[in-house]
Amino acid sequence: MQNTNEKNDIEIVIIEDEPDILELLEYHLEKEGYSVMGFLSTERVEQFLEEENPALMIVDRNLPGVEGSEFVSEMRALGYAIPVMFLTARDKESDLLEGFTSGGDDYMTKPFSSKELLVRIEALLRRSGVISSEKVKYRDLVLDMKRRELSIEKKSIELTNLEFKLLHTFVKNPNQPLDRDFLRDEVWGDDSISFHDKTINVAMNRLKKKIDPEGMKEYFLPVWGVGYQLV
Repeated sequence: MQNTNEKNDIEIVIIEDEPDILELLEYHLEKEGYSVMGFLSTERVEQFLEEENPALMIVDRNLPGVEGSEFVSEMRALGYAIPVMFLTARDKESDLLEGFTSGGDDYMTKPFSSKELLVRIEALLRRSGVISSEKVKYRDLVLDMKRRELSIEKKSIELTNLEFKLLHTFVKNPNQPLDRDFLRDEVWGDDSISFHDKTINVAMNRLKKKIDPEGMKEYFLPVWGVGYQLV
């Protein structure tokens, strides 16, 4: 499981019309470190989604007013791509198929195991990119996201925080030309005020020398007029 402190910024919405079950779900998720917002119906959820950006919705299907899968289908039609897990007593095969067809990403039936629920939630968040795996591999590059360390062929390579972030940005977007504006926003962010045209060139040259000192592996391809591409 991911460190509890790292989950504080992950908000999960629960739509469950039974107060006891809603309270139980809130307890388990908050204990795990998630931020939780609970609703007893879909009535105010759309307004909430307009103002907030939760990472996941857990939705019962037997809801007052609008049935759960119908609500999810409506949200998908409006363009909301938030991962959805159905948690419901409806356990027929046709119910499950209906849940996925309406836009659900996972489906659990009641009664449920709290341990299985937490494992499924973390797996869903990982698939959607909200939680990153502890280690990310590309070619012979292995990035340890928890320790912020790089190793190549089991040899540790010392990188600055900025260099690690720069490399990770390319690893997340392999074989794609990344332009300078994108790199500036992704890597430098708020520090981009002091950003100059040559900043990326300097950072890329330092990174290349550290991960490929002999220049034999050619990790990066310069894309003329655009930026760089990890190959």
